Amino acid sequence: MYFSPMTSLPKKLQKKLQNRIQDGALRQLSGQRNLIDFSSNDYLGFGHSKKIFDQAHQLLAVKGIYQNGATGSRLLSGNHRLYTETEKMLADVHHAESALIFNSGYDANIGFFSSIPQRGDLIFYDELIHASIRDGIQMSHAKSYKFTHNDLEDLRHCIERSRNTIDEQEVYIVTESVFSMDGDTPGLKKLIDFCEVNNYHLIVDEAHASGVFGEKGVGLLQELGLERQVFARIHTFGKALGCHGAVILGSDELKNYLVNFARSFIYTTGLPPHSLVTIQSAYTELTSTLAIEKLCKNINFFNHKLETTHLKSRFIESNSAIHCCIISGNVHVKNIAAQIQEKGFDVKPILSPTVAKGEERLRFCLHSFNSEKEISEVLDLLATFVSK
Repeated sequence: MYFSPMTSLPKKLQKKLQNRIQDGALRQLSGQRNLIDFSSNDYLGFGHSKKIFDQAHQLLAVKGIYQNGATGSRLLSGNHRLYTETEKMLADVHHAESALIFNSGYDANIGFFSSIPQRGDLIFYDELIHASIRDGIQMSHAKSYKFTHNDLEDLRHCIERSRNTIDEQEVYIVTESVFSMDGDTPGLKKLIDFCEVNNYHLIVDEAHASGVFGEKGVGLLQELGLERQVFARIHTFGKALGCHGAVILGSDELKNYLVNFARSFIYTTGLPPHSLVTIQSAYTELTSTLAIEKLCKNINFFNHKLETTHLKSRFIESNSAIHCCIISGNVHVKNIAAQIQEKGFDVKPILSPTVAKGEERLRFCLHSFNSEKEISEVLDLLATFVSK
């Protein structure tokens, strides 16, 4: 079969691609390889759990639901009864007044930050905040300012420099409980105290803490007993929960507002029933799994191994499932990643511009199913390659 040539890409776009190639930063999709997993966000192995898969199908059968898609947005025909069930479960588990499910963490952050802060309001965000939050902020009419990573004093100074005396001006502060590219955490208690004293609104993205921290994986804020002291929390299901979607937790009023004004909620087809029963099944599994305990042991073992291999100084300090070894230069970090992958371990390089130039890194994601032998072997390899 013959297809006529497609129209060529505009020259400006061709130049941007060429610049990426020259910088060693061109992104490409790669096929799955049978390597030992140190790169996925499937921290508990739920993404490959046959038990959760079967449980989800059984739930649909028990409920008599044989429907492939939502058939429309939730405000039209897509708000099937599983939404009500799942949102109530999520609100109960996470000690929230209300829960609103979005199709992804990206959709949740876009919807929240494009609709909540208003013209004249101020947003202050950690400089290492996730791209989805930055994109949502860019869509807002509020002014936004970044502050130095995990630096409360710099946040204070940013607010002092930027805030005026308008009575109606609201201040929104945004952070993550576990940062996706560093694996570290902010001082949440001090940050919450600061926001409460000044009547600021704190939003915390718990994407990489969900399923990892807290009793039964409820997140870092609940582990610290601080969940009722923030304006909004975002939990996503595509990491440790092994499925898809996200939830914004907050007050009944917040949920009502988002249903009316969050465009990424209003103008998209809802999740299919299968996605919602998978979320339910994954949360059920959290209540009985030993995977969280095993993941915690692996995190501790990894940190101990950094000491014995003399690699600790190269890594950003982390007690989460994410551990990053700084190796400057896109070409250099890609070469070391390739050598480790050739030995059978799936470790991914994180390149600029995803991280700042000079902050390129190898990102190790730990899982409950990684063995201590695998952790030892991959770090011994890394120690050998970086010493050359």
